[in-house]
Amino acid sequence: MPVKAACQCGLVSVKLPGPTPLVVACHCVACQRRSGSPFGVTAYYPAERLAIAGPARMFERNTDEGNVFRTYFCATCGSTVYVKSDKHPALIGIPVGAIADPTFPGPVRSVWEQTMHGWAAIPGNVEHFAQGRG
Repeated sequence: MPVKAACQCGLVSVKLPGPTPLVVACHCVACQRRSGSPFGVTAYYPAERLAIAGPARMFERNTDEGNVFRTYFCATCGSTVYVKSDKHPALIGIPVGAIADPTFPGPVRSVWEQTMHGWAAIPGNVEHFAQGRG
């Protein structure tokens, strides 16, 4: 069943094929700042399965592992709608908040827990990593 992710104003959107089994919670400081919350939760999809619409702007940063991470956001409302990483060039990540579906599956992996807020917890059958996962 198709799903749609979008920014707050609806100018930038992504059509998704449905839920994905690869949902990751990241507690790195960059994801905290990108999301404006204690961690970012991103659903990853093969790039060829997504249809992106609208004029997104891009912010590029280097990661602690030496890769480049790109955030694509709406220039009008500022919402992050998708992300790309040189580490996994065939994948596009969609922030779960942009999907805005409370029934969307939760994370299967929690990374960069060395900078996780002490009160935060990712419940369920989840892999945990102090830093990133290879």
